Amino acid sequence: MCPNGEIGLAVRDTLLSICEPLAAETIAQVDDALRPRWVCWSNATSTALLARDVRLATCWDIVAVHRLLRGGWRADAGRVWAQLHGLDHHNMPAMGQLNLLGGEGDDGGDSDYPVRPDGYLRPEWLTGGWTDTPAKAARWAGVAWSAAELQQRMIDELMSTGQVQGDASATARSESAAELLCAELAADGLPINVPAAEALIASMVGPRAADEVEAAEGRARRDEEVLRHLPPRSGIDLRSPADVKSLLRRLGIDVPDTRAWRLEQLRQVHPAIEALLHWRKAERVATTFGYGWLDANVGADGRLRGEWSGSDGAAGRMTAGAGLHNLPAELRPVVVADDGCVFVRADLGQIEPRVLAAVSGDQALCRATQDDDLYAPVAKRLGVERPVAKIAVLAAMYGQTSGTAGQALRGMESGYPVAMKYLSDAAEAGFDGRELRTYGGRLIRMFEIADGADHRAAAAGRGRYARNAMVQGAAAELFKVWAVTVRTRVASLGARIVLCLHDELLVHVPAPQAEATVQLLHDCLAEAALRWQPPGAHVRFVADISTVRSWADAKA
Repeated sequence: MCPNGEIGLAVRDTLLSICEPLAAETIAQVDDALRPRWVCWSNATSTALLARDVRLATCWDIVAVHRLLRGGWRADAGRVWAQLHGLDHHNMPAMGQLNLLGGEGDDGGDSDYPVRPDGYLRPEWLTGGWTDTPAKAARWAGVAWSAAELQQRMIDELMSTGQVQGDASATARSESAAELLCAELAADGLPINVPAAEALIASMVGPRAADEVEAAEGRARRDEEVLRHLPPRSGIDLRSPADVKSLLRRLGIDVPDTRAWRLEQLRQVHPAIEALLHWRKAERVATTFGYGWLDANVGADGRLRGEWSGSDGAAGRMTAGAGLHNLPAELRPVVVADDGCVFVRADLGQIEPRVLAAVSGDQALCRATQDDDLYAPVAKRLGVERPVAKIAVLAAMYGQTSGTAGQALRGMESGYPVAMKYLSDAAEAGFDGRELRTYGGRLIRMFEIADGADHRAAAAGRGRYARNAMVQGAAAELFKVWAVTVRTRVASLGARIVLCLHDELLVHVPAPQAEATVQLLHDCLAEAALRWQPPGAHVRFVADISTVRSWADAKA
């Protein structure tokens, strides 16, 4: 039996390296017939199975659950085991010469068993020593099983003692399934039209440079489009913020910084501003999303691949490498569905204020979520215009207290006192340095204030972080429940999720199944919301869903 009493089998990372190909086929058959909850150390197991075209339906991911229970990012089998058994992970044994040569070392134990007499896992087992024999593999699976059972007991205690509002067991399962999704996202990749990408990059930064001399000439040409607005030989380096401020001062423009949003407001002041903004976009493409990025991350099959994780280690949002989470809007036109396919793009609307309504239990705010536009009923209740109502809600969640935000915030305090108390309690805990848990049970660690720092200012910043992390973390939990539900349901339509971006899903779908997929995404959101939120909250969650050929065609 595995966590929650479900029948299951244990799979170890890189198990296939010691098994015949039949092992993958057997795993697939068992998964299809019994739908067990496989116990895995991490999504490396799923990655290994994907190489054999096996996709697990569900699992208990020990590393993912560890991050949920302990907060933070760092997690590996040795650290997880040590902390589950109350051992100092800083004292974990390391590989030595005797280990490397296959000797038993001097710990007084039997190297045929994974746990040392002092309770730590043997380093040689952590680095693959368990693959030596089937008997060792079975013992290693037993260690993982034991770790999963201990994690379930910890979750049971958190829930029985009221330390978690929601169902932490359900969160552990969805976080684990999210790691399966992450492995699949990394393996499947995001469809890219490579010729279109090369043409678009060329239009912004010029053709591929044959060598560094040509690359330098290209940079000089791009720089000249800005520098031509100054006298010759001005000595300005556009890659230096201080030099850019100097450039602007020479043009009679004095600004405290050169952030893009500030310069956007000055477009009409001088043509150099427009040129500078255009240069910045081209420079970002040239240095981060240019030909080198394309060559390094897009395969011969036209798929952009990067490493994915189900948790960023803070509030628990999904993260990705290779630019998948910060692809410039200018490059979205190159994300194109395969022939005969389309994208169904779904973006959760006003997710954080709706989550705040659910987790705080503020009935007035819960009622406001029944509207497609939550800010409209909030504006009516506060007696203000919609833009002011939006500022009020955002100010509440992000702790803004000055200017228009501060004035709007006072209206929230009288209009939605229950939600505001939820946020203020979180802020107070953060100010004091106390750890928190999100609705679904993720530990939110509070950072230490450095010696010599302004203690009150740093504590206030910690309070703002805490109030937002409680909402953002819960929103991430709901998003992943939705995403893994969609992952399971769309498989029968021949569709797959190819991108998870904050609160957005991009699903690659055979064109004839597009309409069914749109309805399925709505249904999955309703199902996920019902399962995730507190009984009786009745918060309505909405998503903007559209069918497009290119990601750029989706509504921004």
